[in-house]
Order: sequence, then structure tokens, then C-alpha cells
Amino acid sequence: MQSLSTPSPIKSLIRPRHRVTRASPNKLVLQCIYRSDSVSFPNGVGSNRADWQSSCAILASKVVAQQQPIDKSISGGDSGGVADHVAAVNGHKTSVDLNLVPIEKATSNSNNSSIKPHQPQKPLTITDLCPAPTHGSQLRVAYQGVPGAYSEAAAGKAYPNCEAIPCDQFEVAFQAVELWIADRAVLPVENSLGGSIHRNYDLLLRHRLHIVGEVQLPVHHCLLALPGVRKEYVNRVISHPQALAQCELTLTKLGLQVVREAVDDTAGAAEYIAANNLRDTAAIASARAAELYGLQVLADGIQDDSSNVTRFVMLAREPIIPRTDRPFRTSIVFAHDKGTSVLFKVLSAFAFRNISLTKIESRPHRNRPIRLVDDANVGTAKHFEYMFYVDFEASMAEVRAQNALAEVQEFTSFLRVLGSYPMDMTPWCPSRGDDDDDGGNEKNPF
Repeated sequence: MQSLSTPSPIKSLIRPRHRVTRASPNKLVLQCIYRSDSVSFPNGVGSNRADWQSSCAILASKVVAQQQPIDKSISGGDSGGVADHVAAVNGHKTSVDLNLVPIEKATSNSNNSSIKPHQPQKPLTITDLCPAPTHGSQLRVAYQGVPGAYSEAAAGKAYPNCEAIPCDQFEVAFQAVELWIADRAVLPVENSLGGSIHRNYDLLLRHRLHIVGEVQLPVHHCLLALPGVRKEYVNRVISHPQALAQCELTLTKLGLQVVREAVDDTAGAAEYIAANNLRDTAAIASARAAELYGLQVLADGIQDDSSNVTRFVMLAREPIIPRTDRPFRTSIVFAHDKGTSVLFKVLSAFAFRNISLTKIESRPHRNRPIRLVDDANVGTAKHFEYMFYVDFEASMAEVRAQNALAEVQEFTSFLRVLGSYPMDMTPWCPSRGDDDDDGGNEKNPF
């Protein structure tokens, strides 16, 4: 039982603004330069799950077809010619014009011979659709950030030997999985010091992906600068806001009287310094970021608290089958038309069955943020409406969990199971300088 609410049909795809180029035949980087507008297809594509999956596969097939030599009469403007290459997808024949933006092949510049051999590729856009890998191919995992980000380390721990696909925004990682660009997404949901990543909780509700696992990583920060730069020459430190806050005391102890500036992510800060040759600026990032962007480590392990851990969740298009032979965690979200008074009843359903709750998070109800209650004696009262996210330690294969949710459904107007998945039971120890792969993440997966 993965969802107790009726799923709504998918009615929109992504409408790109710009054309894109492929920087490398094997590497993808996703960047959000689109808008999510509602698109209505004449033949009813998107009215059910099979049609939607067929549409995504057709888009992917068009990309492959556009990269192959085709007849000039087809490429001259007859968009239906490329669609003829796809006779049937998932058993569905179709000739719908999905208005795919043409993809131009990247041209090589013979004069540009000074490109660094290890320089990461520039981000592509989400419209650079690729076919989903066939059975036995390398798993593709989307994460937010640039190479060297802590989320990349989390993706590598969750899925060893995977192909990590960097995305410039959280939502792009969700959409990469929905559009079959990636097979999984690994995104942070909470940090032991920074708290919950609210943006991802909102996206979990907005999208129809399922949580299929979790991974926890300790945070290990380093102070990075260009080779040859000494600490006393640094007058500015840039990083993600959470990283700056988590290293505040250590920076003071190092005697650095520097200006702190916030950027989008830690690895992006390291990339920015290397790209602009900033010799008066240092970045707080991982040791892997220093290796990727050619920086030196001025100070290692500069986080103020070694007990700093970030929890990531793994997302997939389909749920996994819950089991009872190992510890499981289940995540749900619910709401009620009559406000927060139902929360006590919901918690009682779990307490009565001896089910431990590991997290309770409230987020504003976007569709109805305020509820008005009229009282003839005191006037009109305004109450804020919330959605509640709850994690509890039980598998949906257990009868007690099923009975608890059956009771919760009686008290709520909306209930959805986000996922029932194995808990991360790996031994934990504080972050150490010799464990670069165990870099964690703060309030964003920088």
C-alpha cells in the first residue's frame, strides 16, 4: 500500500526555452532553463500512465533520431518524419507531434587546444533527453550540485559505480527521474545541525516519485584555495550558507579576519575560485572538490561539530516491495480539513501499536494556507493550515503499520505514503580527515 490517495494523471511536460548541445557522449549535466507550462496534446497523451511513459520514450527516441543522418526532406521541417522512426513504444502506436526542440551536435574548435583535461563539462539542459538504460546498463543517479558536491558522494555511497548526473536545482533532479533521464535521484531531506530541507519536502508532495532507500553521511569541510596561496593572504571565504555557519568558530580560531559570502553550493564555490583565478579567496568544500578543481587544502576538518550528519533519500519511479527481515522506515504525509486538531489522534494511532516516530515535520498547506472560523461572540479567527510529514520505524509489510494507517485515514482528508524503505544501519563515526568519500551535506546538497 504505497498510496492511499487517488493519483492524478500527468498533464504536462517540459517546454524548453533554449536549444541545447551535448558536451560529451557519455556525460550528462542537467540545468533548469525551462518553465513548467501546461501542455495539451491533441491525441490525449498523458491521460494515463502508459501513454505518458510512451510520450517520454518517444521524446528520447527523437533525440537519437536527430543525431543520426536523415533525409533532407524530413529535416527540412516535417516534424512527423522523425516520429515515423518509432513504430510502437510500450505497445502504443502514436503519431503525436510533441514539438521536440532540435538538438545540435557540438562542433569542435580546432583553435581551442587549451582546455583542461579534468575540467568538468558545462551543464546541459533538461531537454537533452536520453533513452533510459537497458537492462544491465550502468545505473544513472541524479543529484543537485556540481561534481565534487557532497550529494555526489551520497549518490556514490547509495549506488556504487553509478553514473552520477549533476543537476542545478532540486526540482530538475526530480524531473530527470520522471522523464527517464535518470534511474534514481539522491537528495537530502535533513541535517543534524541545519534541520530539514523544506524545499525537498515540498517537492516530495508535488511529484509522484517514491522513496526507496536512505543514506546518511557525515560532513567533512576543508578550507580550499589556489596553489601557492597562504592563509594570511585570504580576505574572503565563500561557500554555502550552512557550511559557513558550521565552520564559524574554526575560522575564528585560525585567526582569519575574512568576509564571509554565501553561494549556491560548496563545490560550486571551489569551481568559481578556480575558474576566475581568485588568489585572495578561499572556499569551504570537500577534499574531492579540491582534487577536481586543482585547489590546495589550507585546513582540513574545519567543521565546528564533528557530529554533523546529513540524511539523504533515494527516489525512484516505482516503489520497492516492503519486507520484514530487516529494519524499515516508512514516510507519510497527511492533512485534515479541520486543522491541526487531528494531530493528536494520528499520533495516538502509532503510540497504541508501539510504533516509534522518528520525525514530524509541518509545512504550509499551499492550496489553502489559512482557514477562517466565524464565531458570533468573538468574531472571525484565522488558523494556518499545514501538511504533516511523519517518519516511523515500521515496514508496510507489517500488520501493525497497515492497521495504524487505516486508522489514520479515518481522521484525515488526505493521506499519502511517500515510501517504505530499508533504514541505513551502517555504523556511524564522526567525520575524519582521511575519509573524503564520507563527505556529508548541509541544508542543500551542495
